[in-house]
Amino acid sequence: MNRLSLYVVAFCLPMTSIAAAHAEKLGFVNTERLLREAPLSVKAQKKLEKEFSPREQELQKMAKQAKDIQAQLDKDGVTMSDSDRKNKERDLANLNREFQRQSREFREDLNLRRNEELGSIQEKARKAILDIAKSEKFDLIVEQAVYFNPKIDITDRVMKELGDK
Repeated sequence: MNRLSLYVVAFCLPMTSIAAAHAEKLGFVNTERLLREAPLSVKAQKKLEKEFSPREQELQKMAKQAKDIQAQLDKDGVTMSDSDRKNKERDLANLNREFQRQSREFREDLNLRRNEELGSIQEKARKAILDIAKSEKFDLIVEQAVYFNPKIDITDRVMKELGDK
């Protein structure tokens, strides 16, 4: 049994050294951090906030209006005439339906635009990674890993490359 173990070790040892010789330069890119912190990503986030801010404010205005109507119904509902109370309740129901519809459209539009922006950033990041890989002669660059040694992290270089463009 010991001889068999010795043969297995003797057989596998050259393979590990061959693999190590072939993967001389490794790199890791933290794409989550890249998409969160890169100047291009921050700029895209601000652009989206500016683009969707008016609609968000309109939704907040509608929510306040619904809250005010509900408060009025709670406060004066008992003393209102039946027709006035029913009109207010109908107004509140219509406003709530419209609020729900506009909120859903807002989220869908925001997600669509966010995905467009992220797709553009990812495309640019991929090109920057490829440029770095070719210019610095990397053998392998990975974007997801369970573990990576911080000395192979090239995320900052990719961010710098994206910032220069």
